[in-house]
Formats: sequence, structure tokens, C-alpha cells
Amino acid sequence: MTDIKQPTKKQFQNSYSEDIPDSKKMVEIITEALLSRKGKDITVLDVSELTTLTDYFVVCHGTSDVQVKALADAVEEDLLNKSGEKAWKKEGLQGRAWIILDFVNIVVHIMSKEKREFYAIERMWNDAKVTHIKDSDETQ
Repeated sequence: MTDIKQPTKKQFQNSYSEDIPDSKKMVEIITEALLSRKGKDITVLDVSELTTLTDYFVVCHGTSDVQVKALADAVEEDLLNKSGEKAWKKEGLQGRAWIILDFVNIVVHIMSKEKREFYAIERMWNDAKVTHIKDSDETQ
């Protein structure tokens, strides 16, 4: 029986370094997609110095299960159209309470407000560099 494991960021880069899009550009596309569908409290965690599994976590929540799915769809569509990237793995599309889109160097967490408060990903990675993305409609 063969054991299939997710490639680490380093393995992926060594094998396909020419094909990997810039992580910062991908984060920009992701956050714009989330903003376009009114994602709430968009937070980017730079974990590149803390783990070899990924560079960034992008976390946000929606106000309903329909919005959570719409946010995930917008991220997938925009990344595919603007960078040619597809998610390596997707979880939670059926339940719509917490959708994870794994792009190897970026992992996107889109969840309900209740799940976000309960699991508190930002607190688990409290040593990460944090960037809060503000909608142009939000007041400073």
C-alpha cells in the first residue's frame, strides 16, 4: 500500500521552482476576491518563519453558509483566471461552515463567524506576522 503525503513547501519549490507564482501576488488576488464578496475580518498570517508547510494563512468569515461558499468560489475563480493556480486540496465545501482551500504556499480558511470564534486560528498562530485587510468602505 502506498502512503500519499502532501508535499512540503520546500519539496514543492525544489521540484517546480519555475512554476510557483509569487505568494504575495497570490495573497493579493485572494484578498481582493474575498473583498469582492464582502468577506468579514480578512486576516493574513505570515507563517513563513514558523513552519515549512506554507507561507501564509488567509482567514475570513461569512455571515451565512451561502456566503461562505460564494467566498470560496470567488477565491478559486480569481486565482485560476489571474494566475492559473488551482487548489491542491479543498475541504468543507459540502458543510459550508469551514472551507479550506490549500494552494500549498497559501492556505485559505473561510468559515462561519461561530466556527472562527471557537477555533481561533489567529490565536493558535499568535507569533505570525498579522495583516488585517480593510475594505475601502470601512472607516479607519
